[in-house]
Amino acid sequence: MRVLVVEDEERLASVLRRGLESEGYAVDVCHDGRHGLWMARQQPYQAIVLDIMLPGLDGYRVCDQLRREDIRTPVLMLTAKNGEYDEAEALDTGADDYLTKPFSYVVLLARLRALIRRGGPTRQPAVQIGDLYLDPATRRCRRGETEIELTAKEFAVLAHLGLRAGDVVSRADLLEQVWDAHHQAASNIIDVHIRALRRKIDIPFGRSTIHTVRGVGYRLVDDDR
Repeated sequence: MRVLVVEDEERLASVLRRGLESEGYAVDVCHDGRHGLWMARQQPYQAIVLDIMLPGLDGYRVCDQLRREDIRTPVLMLTAKNGEYDEAEALDTGADDYLTKPFSYVVLLARLRALIRRGGPTRQPAVQIGDLYLDPATRRCRRGETEIELTAKEFAVLAHLGLRAGDVVSRADLLEQVWDAHHQAASNIIDVHIRALRRKIDIPFGRSTIHTVRGVGYRLVDDDR
C-alpha cells in the first residue's frame, strides 16, 4: 500500500518514512504543498499524511483542492497548531482525521490504519485465491483455517500480487509499489521475499501459488489441490 507524506520538517518526514516503511507501506515524501498536490493527483494513494503549515500551499488549501477535484483519498492532517478552530477548519476542508504535534507514533499508525479500513476509492479489497485469504486492511493472511504470520514487506508483496491475481506482475512494478518510487533496492530483494513467502504460504501446504515468469516477474494463481 502506498502512502504520501507531505511534511516540510525534513527530519520528521524522514522518521515517518522509515517508520511507515517498517510497517510495510511504500512511502513517497515531499516538503511543500504545491508538490504534494501534484503528487496526490498523479498516484492512487491509500492515504495522505498532510502537514498544515507548508510552504507554497498550506495543508488546508491542498486538501480543499483535492476534494474540489473529487480526489477522495483519506487525509490525516498534522499540525503544530492547537485549538478547536484549527481542528474544525481541517475537517471542514475535507480532512478525515487530525493530529497535533507532538504526537504518538503508535496513535498515528492506528489512525492511519483506521482511515484505510474505512476506505476511500483506493482501499484494497480482501483477496481469496483458492483457500488462501488475505485482507490488506487488517493485515491478516490464512490458508484455510491456518493463520500465517508474515512480515510487513512479505505481506505487501503478497497483497500486490493478490490485487492482480492471475496477471504477471513485473519485478519493476513490485519494487515501485512495495518499496517506493526512488528506492535503490538490491537486485535480489524481491527474490528473497518471494522465497520467504513460498516457505510460508506454499511449501507447508503442498501448494504452488506463486509462479515465476522467467525474465518478467511473478504471478499468483489458484493451486487448490
